Amino acid sequence: MLSPHHFWPPRNFGALDAQLGAFQTAKFVVLPVPYDSTTTWRGGTREGPISIIDASMNMELFDRELGREIAEIGIHTTDDIEPVMSGPEAMANRIESVIGEVLDVGKVPVMLGGEHSLTLGGVRALSSRCERISILQIDAHTDLRDEYADTRFGHGCVMRRASEIENVAKIVQVGLRSTSQEEFESVPEKVVQFWAEDILDDFSSVIPRILEELEGEVYLTFDVDGCDPSWMPDTGTPESGGLSFYQVRDLFRAVCEQKNVRALDCVELIGGHPASAFAVARLLYKAMGYLGEKSSN
Repeated sequence: MLSPHHFWPPRNFGALDAQLGAFQTAKFVVLPVPYDSTTTWRGGTREGPISIIDASMNMELFDRELGREIAEIGIHTTDDIEPVMSGPEAMANRIESVIGEVLDVGKVPVMLGGEHSLTLGGVRALSSRCERISILQIDAHTDLRDEYADTRFGHGCVMRRASEIENVAKIVQVGLRSTSQEEFESVPEKVVQFWAEDILDDFSSVIPRILEELEGEVYLTFDVDGCDPSWMPDTGTPESGGLSFYQVRDLFRAVCEQKNVRALDCVELIGGHPASAFAVARLLYKAMGYLGEKSSN
C-alpha cells in the first residue's frame, strides 16, 4: 500500500522537495516557534507558524518581480522549536541557542513566531557574533516597557531589553501607532521612531531615512500589527492605520538589498483568516528572494 506521502506535499515552507529543502545546501532556515505565553489580549500566536507554513504551501514559487523561483536558493524548515514553559526569559535563551547554531553554519535564520518576546533571543544570538548591529522593527507598538504583566521579558518589553545590549547600536521602529506614557517619556537614546501618521503619505521618500539610521549588521523583526488591519486583521493587538502590503514589501527590498540583513523574524500573527497568513508567507518569501539576489551578484 502506498504511503500518504506519495500524494501529499511535504509540510514545510513552500512545500519543497528533499533537494530544495535540504539543510546542507539551503541558504535560509525557517524556524517555527509556536509560543505565546505573555500575550495580553487575543491569544493564538502559537498558531502563527503553522498558518504561515500552510499558506506558503499554496503559494506560487515563481516570483514575477524577481523573475525566478526564489526557492531554488534552498529553504530548509526545521521542526517546531519546543516552548519552554518556565517563562519568557528561559524561552529567549532557547531561541538564542537555536538561532546561534544557524548563524554559525553560515545560514540565514527566518523565525516564525509566536509572540514578540522571542525576538530577544534572536537579537542576542546575532549581537554575540557581530561587533555592531541594528534592529529594524516594523511594529504598531514601541515595546519599550520596563515591566508588563509581572515580567520584564514579555512581548511589551522586548525592545527595552534589546536596547540594553551594549553592541546594539540602533533600534529603528517603523509604523508606530501606540505607546504608553511610560514608554513615551523614556525612549532610549539608541531608539529611532518613525510614526505611521508622519510617514505614510510619502513612504517611499522615508525609506532612505530609515536605512540611514541602521548601523552594522541588521536584525529584521516584522510584527504583523505594524500593518494596516484592513488587510492584516489576524493579530492579537491590532491598531488602526499602518503600513500597506506594498509599503512593507518596498521596505523589505530596500533593507535586504542595501544593508547586511543577517537574520529575520515574523511575529504576532494569530491563526485566523488565511489571507493574512498568505500575505505574510509571500512577504517573507520575497525577503528571502531579495537577500538571495544580493548574495548571487
